[in-house]
Amino acid sequence: MDAGFEAHLRVGDESFDGRDAALLRAVAAEGSLNAAASALGRSYSRAHARIGDLEAEAGSLVERERGGSQGGGSRLTDDARELLAQFDRLQATLEGTATTERLVLDGTVEERDGDLVTVETVAGSVRALALTDAEDVQVSFRSDAVTLHAPESAPSGGETSARNRFGGTVVDVDPGEGTALVRIDVGANDPLVVRVTETSRRELGLEAGEFVVASFKATATRATAAPGAGGGD
Repeated sequence: MDAGFEAHLRVGDESFDGRDAALLRAVAAEGSLNAAASALGRSYSRAHARIGDLEAEAGSLVERERGGSQGGGSRLTDDARELLAQFDRLQATLEGTATTERLVLDGTVEERDGDLVTVETVAGSVRALALTDAEDVQVSFRSDAVTLHAPESAPSGGETSARNRFGGTVVDVDPGEGTALVRIDVGANDPLVVRVTETSRRELGLEAGEFVVASFKATATRATAAPGAGGGD
C-alpha cells in the first residue's frame, strides 16, 4: 500500500527530499558525482548544481579528490552522512505513523472540562482532547497508544479517569516475527487492531474468543467535528 507521503527535511532555505538522499547515496556507492548522476539517469550539471545548493545551506557534503593513481573521485563528508541519518530517522517516523492502524468512532459530546470532552460512542464513554466546538464528533486514537490487559488486572475506568477503557472480544490473532496483530471487537463498526509482542500475547492468553481490556490515555485521543457537523476544528 502506498502510504501517500514524501519525507522532506528542512536544511536552511532548502528542502532535502528522497531525490537528494538518493543522489548522496549514489555518490557514496559510485565514488564520483559524475558516475552517481549517470547511475540515477540525471545530468551531471543538474546533479552538481543541486549539491551546490545544498552545500550553501548545510556546509560541505561531497569532497572532491583530483588526479592520483585512482583518477580522483568524490566521497561523502561526515556532515553528509549525518544529514542522511537525519533523513532516514524522519522517514522511518513518517512511515510508522502512516502505517499505524487508527480507530475512529462517531459520538456525541456529553460533557466538557477545559480541553477535554467526554464523548458517548457505541463502544462506550471516551475522554478525549477537543479539537472542535461541535457536539457531533469523531474520536480517534492510534493503535500504538493502546495497552491490553487481562480483565482482572485492567486499570479502573470512569469519567474522571486519565485512561479510557474498552472491553472487547478477540476476533483473531495474526502472528508475525516476534509480534502479533490482534483484532478486537469493541462494539464499533471496525475492530480495534493492536500489535503486541509475542511474549505479551502468550502472557495475556490472547486467542480468538477471549475477553480482553484495552486502555489508552485521554491525551492520546482526539475529538474532531463529524462530517457535516457545525463547529470549528
